[in-house]
Amino acid sequence: MSVGAPLPDAIVSAAVPAAPVRTPLGGLALCDWPLPEGAVSRGTVLVVHGLGEHMGRYDAVARELNAWGFAVRAYDQYGHGHSEGPRGGLPSATRLLDDLTAVVHHSRATVAANTRLVLLGHSLGGLVASRWVSLQPRPTDSIQGLVLSSPALDAGLNLVQKIMVAVLPHLMPNLRVGNGLNAAYLSHDLAQVAAYKADPLVHDRIAARLARFISDAGPTVLLTKAKGWTVKTLLLYAGQDKLVSPEGSRVFEALAPADLVDSHCFESLYHELFNEAEPGRTHVLAALKRWLDQHYR
Repeated sequence: MSVGAPLPDAIVSAAVPAAPVRTPLGGLALCDWPLPEGAVSRGTVLVVHGLGEHMGRYDAVARELNAWGFAVRAYDQYGHGHSEGPRGGLPSATRLLDDLTAVVHHSRATVAANTRLVLLGHSLGGLVASRWVSLQPRPTDSIQGLVLSSPALDAGLNLVQKIMVAVLPHLMPNLRVGNGLNAAYLSHDLAQVAAYKADPLVHDRIAARLARFISDAGPTVLLTKAKGWTVKTLLLYAGQDKLVSPEGSRVFEALAPADLVDSHCFESLYHELFNEAEPGRTHVLAALKRWLDQHYR
């Protein structure tokens, strides 16, 4: 299927809004939340979702961003949502990074030349986005900002899990098992937890190769790249996160240049900051809006 061709109706999710344009890119499903015709654009936010979920779960955040003057684009990562691949699978160690490169390049080619592009990555998406940034020789040539929401910089693996992640990818890289995420700790909002559990596009699979990527990428960003960070970044993380360890965010906050990284820890919140119970969600959105207003007038 070529870039620009519409996705078949059969794979359009009810969770993805009807108005945005959907286009495939290298087997990826993409969705746009454009600004109304004639609206002045402050930039485009590119959303990278978390493990087991899909872009449709960011509709509410996208509409908030639209109201603030930002167009929004999101895509389903490989093995997720409407994109190709076995659920939770990963055909190569760099596939998620290669896909983000393709989407960034495609986005740069389809927006005005002076449009500011901001990455917003949640959980696994935050890990993918931060590792991608760390690999670019001059990341600000492509993006003008980064927002990390509960990034999986420290997966919080115990000793047994670390041994399994070290061994299994060599023996059975495509073995897929349950990811072990407890949906009860996504949010204090029980309606959000119920919606997640009932969502037919959400899955709980993870391949050994994907687990290895998660295990390796976070420490690489923290130990070898954080001190030399060059992109203005907003780091939002939850003090009561039980799905990834908040310690990874704390280490990044401590190591990265203070003049480039603005950090906010929401001590009482769970993992999905943008889906938290009120007033937590409002506080998170307010922090995001303040940062955007400061840097993208």
